[in-house]
Amino acid sequence: MEKFPRRLKAIRIENGLKQHEMAVHLGLSDGGYQCYEQGKGYPDVPKLYALAEYFDVSIDYLLGRTDRREVNR
Repeated sequence: MEKFPRRLKAIRIENGLKQHEMAVHLGLSDGGYQCYEQGKGYPDVPKLYALAEYFDVSIDYLLGRTDRREVNR
């Protein structure tokens, strides 16, 4: 899951969001969210799903399993 931290940070920046805003959205401390972007921790399944929903990308994209952002609906 080495791509996850980079993808999360990139997509957050693309959307003009601050780490604090993401932490609030996910119900985390700022440090808790920062761990995701630094690769020191990873979200549980509900938080991963919330991130994918928030950014309208697939979980597979966030995890680096595909380069396609689109969600198969």
